[in-house]
Amino acid sequence: MKTIDEDIKSGQFKKIYLLYGDEAYLKKQYKDKLKKALVQPDDTMNFTAYEGKDTNPKEVIDLSETLPFFADRRVILIENSGFFKGSCEELAEYMPQVPDTTLFLFVEEEVDKRSKLYKAVKNVGKIVEFTTQTEELLTRWILTRLKKEGKNITGSVMQLFLSKTGTDMGNIDRELEKLICYCMDKDVIEAKDVEAVTTEQTTNKIFDMVNAIAEHNQKKALDLYYDLLALKEPPMRIMFLIAKQFNQLLQVKELVGKGAQKSEIASRVKVPPFVAGKLMAQARAFTREQILSYVEFCVESEEAVKTGRLSDRLAVELLIAKKYE
Repeated sequence: MKTIDEDIKSGQFKKIYLLYGDEAYLKKQYKDKLKKALVQPDDTMNFTAYEGKDTNPKEVIDLSETLPFFADRRVILIENSGFFKGSCEELAEYMPQVPDTTLFLFVEEEVDKRSKLYKAVKNVGKIVEFTTQTEELLTRWILTRLKKEGKNITGSVMQLFLSKTGTDMGNIDRELEKLICYCMDKDVIEAKDVEAVTTEQTTNKIFDMVNAIAEHNQKKALDLYYDLLALKEPPMRIMFLIAKQFNQLLQVKELVGKGAQKSEIASRVKVPPFVAGKLMAQARAFTREQILSYVEFCVESEEAVKTGRLSDRLAVELLIAKKYE
């Protein structure tokens, strides 16, 4: 990210940029920054955007070879093409030949670093990965935003806020805006303010569901499930999130057994440290065999839904009602 800022400041740009990763908010911010620095707002002649897996590499190459119209460069933005997950040899071979009058900006969710196109861009361009930010970075970012608005927040209230929003910066941005507006006449944001306006993420309800399962409280778990259904969450997405939770718990259980500390677990499971701490506490409520039985049950339930032996809604209900010794 810092290298992009430096390029914008100096006006010295690479011919090819690849922005990728699962932190969509930051990725969009830097895509917009680059676009603003490279293209005049009303210049439709020298800026072309492609999106999706139907993007035609030959068409893109032909456009790249076209000289810009009364401008220094032609900018080609390509988003979510999937080019970096396949071979796309045509573009890979073309990358070293991109003319000085053309600049490519690729924006993708996932890439295969072994792909020819990734390696070609790495050799002649600049690649920036946007990953989930650490709790420390998120906290600093939130505090900076609050300071500009003349607001203060304690560490414990910050933890409460992050526990509800999760680590997605786009969601944090939206929830923070609501919180600032709600506390318009206050200098200090309190826990009751966070509770009043911050929307809890689906993943938090999934965490609470797994807690309820660990406590043998099927009624509470089912109530949470029906709350999610009322919010129009698809049953199979709920099943996926429960399966993901138990897979994380299995990882955590094994890492704790090997003596790993919270920071290492956070890094290995790819979650912020405060989430790792919650997972470690939750994993203690299950044996390894119990966690594994839920992982296997999720796989079997998904197969039963796909083959028509169970409805999606009933499959999740059976998973929640499953007994373990």
